Amino acid sequence: MSTALVIENDPTDDLRRLGEWITEAGLGVTVLRPYAGDELPETLDGFSALIVLGGDQSAYPDAAGAPGAPWFPACEALLRKAVRYRVPTLGVCLGGQLLASAHGGLVERSPSGSEIGPGLVGKRDAADSDPLFKWVPLLPDVIQWHRDEITELPLNATLLAASSRFPHQAFRIGDRAWGLQFHIECDAEMIADWTRDGAAELEELGFDPEAVVLAVAEILPDVEEVWQPFAARFAALALGNLPDAETPRTLPLLGQ
Repeated sequence: MSTALVIENDPTDDLRRLGEWITEAGLGVTVLRPYAGDELPETLDGFSALIVLGGDQSAYPDAAGAPGAPWFPACEALLRKAVRYRVPTLGVCLGGQLLASAHGGLVERSPSGSEIGPGLVGKRDAADSDPLFKWVPLLPDVIQWHRDEITELPLNATLLAASSRFPHQAFRIGDRAWGLQFHIECDAEMIADWTRDGAAELEELGFDPEAVVLAVAEILPDVEEVWQPFAARFAALALGNLPDAETPRTLPLLGQ
């Protein structure tokens, strides 16, 4: 069975609905949790896709120059290999920031402040010819939860979606690697957990935690309507079944 390698960066942000959607589409998953001691592989041999999830860490080094998490250099190395060898790749929130950082983009604490709760992003013209985004509506519903942002995309990136405060909401590198600033995997329970864990910060920012949960729960059907087919298209690409995408090549020397 074709399998995606999933890197879970934070125990509070798992595959959740995204996992249901891609497995229903026929793509298996192998989840590694480096925060719990799982070692990341050096290559993507044996995997048909790579998915990197979100987390509370930052994609940039701290003041002392240490990475946001000890495994981030290994994760970024895998993201570079995925692009080099055209392995279908999806980075979500922090995962999207790591994809950008791995290819020369810049991630920083957002000068626009945090973005939390339901939101809309706007497709850019380039999305009309993108194998995953071409069927996404012009203004899709998304779930936001980030305080960092990609302030500069990699030079070889194609911008696919933007918003007024955060211009780099979705992008593609090469023809098989996508980064999302927003979340599509969340359910109401996950958001409720995040609001409990970050209650003090939310109140400081002026958010009502209960209102955030209710607002997200209200848009979940709209999120599913758009992003479940998106996830199915990603799975189809990994399986070599996306009609207008070239079948992924089998490369025996992924580690080089």
